[in-house]
Amino acid sequence: MPLKIRKSVQQMFDEAMAEIETLNVEQAQELHGRPDVTFIDLRDPREIWRDGGIPGAINVTRGMLEFWIDPGSHYHKDFFASGSRFVFFCAGGIRSALAAKTAQDMGLTPVCHIKGGFGAWKKAGAAVEAVEPKLPGAKKAAG
Repeated sequence: MPLKIRKSVQQMFDEAMAEIETLNVEQAQELHGRPDVTFIDLRDPREIWRDGGIPGAINVTRGMLEFWIDPGSHYHKDFFASGSRFVFFCAGGIRSALAAKTAQDMGLTPVCHIKGGFGAWKKAGAAVEAVEPKLPGAKKAAG
């Protein structure tokens, strides 16, 4: 018997898009580098190592987002309590829309996401940096 779900990813995405702020790449570029704006990269680290990242973005894997936002969680990260504006992105804009809705539902504001995600950012010729894998136990060589 096939699995019967109550709500599809597409339905969840459509609901999120109706409730969150969505930036195009040009709008996101205008915010990039401002001290009161934090870019949150929701992609898996392997995606970032392979494709690069937006300079200065903080990687928050999608599976830890709620725990890092919640100040009552042992995993809370102080940057989420900074009062910044948060710009979420993923590879194509679906995960970041869902994550922005979740963060907004939790009370994190202001939060928005980039339409088309990192793919659209990169295609537009916006700033991208190479990101090297972080290996457990590896130390940077002194220069």
